[in-house]
Amino acid sequence: MSLPVISVAQMREWEESTWCTPVTECEVMANAGRAVARHALAMTAPGSNILVLAGKGHNGDDARLASGSLADRKVRLLNIVDPAKSLEELRIELERVPCLLIDGLFGVGINRPLNHEWIELIQEINVSGIPVLAIDVPSGLNADSGETEGAAVYAQTTVTFGAPKRGQLYPGSFPFVGSLVVEPEIGLVRCPFSSELQWTEASDFKQFPPARRVDGHKGTFGHVCILAGSRGYHGAAVLAARAALRARPGLVSLYTHPDCYIPVASQLQAAMVHSWTPEAAFSESCSAVVVGPGLAGPELGEPMKEAARELWQSFPMPVVFDASALDWLKPGTTPLNSRRVITPHPGEAARLLQTTTEVIQTNRVAALRELSSRYGNCWVVLKGHQTMVGRTSGDIYVNPSGNPFMAQGGTGDILSGYLGGLLAQPRLQANPLRTIRYGVWRHGASADSLLQNRLDWTTEDLAAAIGT
Repeated sequence: MSLPVISVAQMREWEESTWCTPVTECEVMANAGRAVARHALAMTAPGSNILVLAGKGHNGDDARLASGSLADRKVRLLNIVDPAKSLEELRIELERVPCLLIDGLFGVGINRPLNHEWIELIQEINVSGIPVLAIDVPSGLNADSGETEGAAVYAQTTVTFGAPKRGQLYPGSFPFVGSLVVEPEIGLVRCPFSSELQWTEASDFKQFPPARRVDGHKGTFGHVCILAGSRGYHGAAVLAARAALRARPGLVSLYTHPDCYIPVASQLQAAMVHSWTPEAAFSESCSAVVVGPGLAGPELGEPMKEAARELWQSFPMPVVFDASALDWLKPGTTPLNSRRVITPHPGEAARLLQTTTEVIQTNRVAALRELSSRYGNCWVVLKGHQTMVGRTSGDIYVNPSGNPFMAQGGTGDILSGYLGGLLAQPRLQANPLRTIRYGVWRHGASADSLLQNRLDWTTEDLAAAIGT
């Protein structure tokens, strides 16, 4: 199940409530050490050199315990209490160019500026360029504020325990935290806290989507209609349609600008492709609409924009707006109980709220809430690292899947098409939040799966892989 995002004080209270049970601190630390070791083994090959840096606190204990579970690796453990005395030894170890460095110098308790000796030591780690696996939080990063205490280790991956900490979700902390992995099962009692921010877990989607009826047919599983594509941007329409097909609705129809009909239709077999005109009407069987991928051409006129706005206001089934079509929306209410979704990246969110990307990133939660309120309490997928899903009130879910290689043109078109294909299905419309969260998670998880096999994957590969 999803995990609350908590403060350091709450983490301490959670630990103390655990120590009041038969569970011991040593047992929990041993579990944490083994969890770190599992990730270190996954990041290296047998025979690799791993350098473990252990401080004097419990974070250092976790590091020392992890070093004993790194089978088939050449491990060197460096205990650091006095950074000035250990700096030269660290430099010698770094000259050996280990494949991985495990950072166990400071934990989540750090809340005061580091002295210049510690800063120099951390800078030595950072300039080495060696991949870092940080334990709980990168050393030097304040786990509440997300700011550095003078300096912080740049981690490739951070393994945090129990639940995510608030500071790990602030954009300013992203370069230090790297990929955040949560290990919730280390022996602590059940978390006694709740939060408006919830960390999505893969286990949230067990038995989802539900099994299909054996006697189902095309009409059983919905019909998504997509309005997409303009001159010079026809590829976005193709990607959205392919992704919608991967969501497995019964039917996919694509309506595109007449200038794009031939290049779009020639690349799609299972989707039905139509030229859009002001007189065009979506099929009566349409159960969800996607508007936006590739609608950036100068030839698009006001009739298409008005038609899109009318869909947003009046269509009784789910509607997803993405990309250029977001700029066509007008603030205001939507029909009661309507299922409306917008999928802006931070730049698009800034345009919609008439502010800057920096303001959006400074407080992504507030931006998401304001977007939803301004556009009829719609569901908002605020894209980017740790994509957020939510609306005006209620929980906001933070997505953990995905990687930097998704920063390619077309990945957003794939997401909107995939969401539309899911939301077109009657059984998935009953809980739109879970369906949207699943689509966002699966989108990133598919990219992560591609990355395990190759670094040069493209947007077309993601369109073929999503849903697998």
